[in-house]
Amino acid sequence: MKRITILLASALMLSMASQAKAQTPVNEYPASDSKIVWVGRAIAQGDQVSGDWTGIYARIKFAGDGLAIKVSDTKKNYYNLWLDKETWNEPDKIVTVTGTDTTIVLLAKEEILALCGKKNARKDSVHQITLQKRTEGEQGKTTFQKVLVNGSLLEADAVRPRAIEFVGDSYTCGYGSENSVKTDPFKPETENCNKSYCNIVARYFDAECILVAHSGFGIARNYNDNVKGWYMPERYSQAYDMDRDSRYDASTASVKPDITVIYLCTNDFSTGRQPSKGMFQENYKILLGKIKEAYGEAHPILCVAGKNDFLMAEYISEVANECGLRKVSFAVLCPYVHNSDDDLGASFHPNYEGHKKKAMVLIPYVATMTGWGLNPEKPIR
Repeated sequence: MKRITILLASALMLSMASQAKAQTPVNEYPASDSKIVWVGRAIAQGDQVSGDWTGIYARIKFAGDGLAIKVSDTKKNYYNLWLDKETWNEPDKIVTVTGTDTTIVLLAKEEILALCGKKNARKDSVHQITLQKRTEGEQGKTTFQKVLVNGSLLEADAVRPRAIEFVGDSYTCGYGSENSVKTDPFKPETENCNKSYCNIVARYFDAECILVAHSGFGIARNYNDNVKGWYMPERYSQAYDMDRDSRYDASTASVKPDITVIYLCTNDFSTGRQPSKGMFQENYKILLGKIKEAYGEAHPILCVAGKNDFLMAEYISEVANECGLRKVSFAVLCPYVHNSDDDLGASFHPNYEGHKKKAMVLIPYVATMTGWGLNPEKPIR
């Protein structure tokens, strides 16, 4: 997949100016413009939109032959970009975002021409992109300042009628999902939440996908006892993944989920250890309570037990059955849901094939709890 380098604002102007003598001026729009659709915990503050959670994405529609963004990033993140395509396709670009007050050309005229053909690359042609953060908060927070269009910004496609929220760890983040060798070391470049089970499930139901996930974190114990005293029940309340003092207000969200899927426990049971059942279950109830507080008592929650230890299933099933909350259910992944060779990517995490198998197990549970039903002709992708 083609990687896009960071370009300065002057490069955008020169590129677009050189393509024709008479071009539509480059028009600037604030990142918080109501024509842009944002999904996930992307926080609007004035004209800017900021976010560090994995999987946040924007849909931007425009009429023109060039598109750019002005951004700042605290570290270095990677974004998937699709032009006039659904997100099950391989992205047309992987966009690297880093630096301060940086203008990045997302699409120059030549690229639109190559991707869409001459007929659909005119300066008045209408296009829509999806720009999705594929790396997690540990890689930095992006602040989107402006959208620059060699043409005009249009109203993006409306939010889909369905939405699913996933609360998880490295599996949900798509940690190493693009690797094909399980002993490969982790690299941010090969982390891609779009190839994790969560986006696969959401695509099956044609639903928006909201992710609240961080690698290495658990319900009551983090991987190898790292970062004690800060677990996913606390992190769930945060507006920003890496800012412990930030607070997320679910009432302000532009997209509200119809169901929440919790896939947490693998790190709790990592390195041959686990928290006490009492501590684990108490923290799990705290997380359930926060989700119900955000979306209402009737909001369905699916609690998933991983395949690594059957004790996980005991801990989680008891919580689901005894928490006293409505519409809380559980699913258990068995050890053979995927194999330990071809289905693994970097650092022994599932690759895309492994994630598809996980998704196939969870789809019927989501269908039952939401009443959305199953479509036997719908591919898992």
